[in-house]
Parts: sequence; structure tokens; C-alpha cells
Amino acid sequence: MQYSVGVEYALHCLVYLIDVPSNESVGIKDLAEFQGLSETFLSKVFGKLSKAGIVSSVSGVKGGYRLSKSPEEISFWDVVEAVEGPKPIFQCKNIKDNGYLYRESCCSAPSFCTINLVMLSAEEKMRDYLRSKTLSWLSEELDRVLPKQMREDTRKYFSKSRI
Repeated sequence: MQYSVGVEYALHCLVYLIDVPSNESVGIKDLAEFQGLSETFLSKVFGKLSKAGIVSSVSGVKGGYRLSKSPEEISFWDVVEAVEGPKPIFQCKNIKDNGYLYRESCCSAPSFCTINLVMLSAEEKMRDYLRSKTLSWLSEELDRVLPKQMREDTRKYFSKSRI
């Protein structure tokens, strides 16, 4: 199992938007430059976040993005689902139905797959855990584990007052 790097970039960039005043926004160029990313790639990620209602875009010369909801309302799972889509990680192909015993079966009723049930249950536990982690939690955790000066410098970088 592997999520695309877009999920990581999205979470990093979203945490930078937490402290942006509601009447301001951060440009995709600034976000991409700060992360050392392609502006085109990050624009695609933010298009998905916008479509999911996580961020809203502000048009114009000083436009950009800002959070559409409070950081407490945006979970890691919301971001994963926005970037990766809603389909389950495990895609059961019902290969057991092609097995020797099933081919000769007179019964055409579909049978359940224990492997699929276990995999879907595991995915649900992971989704629940990711739903419990929000951008607000992430920001608090970063305040705890990163040097204070680093957090201040990051906030200053995205502040309109630096211009």
C-alpha cells in the first residue's frame, strides 16, 4: 500500500494555511517554492483539495488558497480521500470463484470472500485513525516537536507582511 506523494505535499501545505487570516490567501507559487515543488504539480493537488471543499481559491493578482473549514474540521482522511479518491485500497477480484471447486459448482449465487472482508475491515480501522488526526492536531504536534524559531520563520514566510 502506498499513497502518492501528493498526500504528503497537501498535508504540509495545508498546515501552512492554518495561520493565514480569513481575508487573505497564499499563492500556489509561494507554497511550491517553499516546498521545492513544481507549481504545476501542486496546482493539480490543490485543484483536488478545492473540489473536496478543503480549500477555496481566491482569484486575482494577490489570489491563492485558504482553508474552507476550520483546522479542527479537516482530518488526514479528508485529505487522503481528496487526493487519492474514494476507492478502497484492496480491490477484491473474486479469484476464488475461478477456483477448481467453484467452476464445477451448480450454484450460481455469489459467495462471500473472507479475505476481502478482512482487508476492508483493516482499511476501515486505518480510515478511523486518520479521521481522528486533524490539521489542528498536526499544528499542535509541530509546535511541540519543531524548534520554535522554525515555526515562527515558516509563519513569517507565508505572512503577507513579509512582502
